[in-house]
Amino acid sequence: MITAEQSEQLRAWFAERLPVDVYKTLVSVTADREEITVVGTVPAAESVKEFRERTREQRIEVAREAEELYRRKVAWGVRSGEETTLFTHLAVPVMTRLRQSERQVLDTLVAGGVARSRADALAWCVRLVGSNTDAWLADLRRSLDEVHRVRAQGPDVSGAADPA
Repeated sequence: MITAEQSEQLRAWFAERLPVDVYKTLVSVTADREEITVVGTVPAAESVKEFRERTREQRIEVAREAEELYRRKVAWGVRSGEETTLFTHLAVPVMTRLRQSERQVLDTLVAGGVARSRADALAWCVRLVGSNTDAWLADLRRSLDEVHRVRAQGPDVSGAADPA
C-alpha cells in the first residue's frame, strides 16, 4: 500500500506528463504493488471507444515511461457519466489459507451460481466488503498514512553507537 503523500506524487507525475487533450479531467491515480490505474473523464461528445482509439498512442508512451520508473504495469480507464470503464487492467492471483468454514462459504456461492469458482467467489466477497465498508476502509487508510508518517520521523538507529 502506498501512502497518501506517495499517491499525490504519483498523481502529479501523471498530470504533468499526460497531454492536455487526453482527459477532460484526471479523476484518480491509484496504485498497489503490481499496478497503477489512471482514470479520467471522457469529453462529453466522445464515446469510450472513440476516446480509447484517439488516445492509444499517447497513453502507451506515458505508460512505458511510468512502467520503467515505477516498475508497475499501468492500466487506463475513463469515467463517462456515472460509469467507469477500465482498459487492460491486471487480475493478480492471491494465495490464501482458508479454514473449512470459510471454504464452505465460497463453495455455497459456487453451488448457488453466484460465482463460477472459489476464486470468483472470493473476489465477489472482497468487492462486497469493499462496497459496503467504504468509509471504514478510508479511515483505515488514513490511519496507515499516519503510521507511515510517524515511522519516517522516528529515531535514526542505523548510525547509533553500540552500547557495549
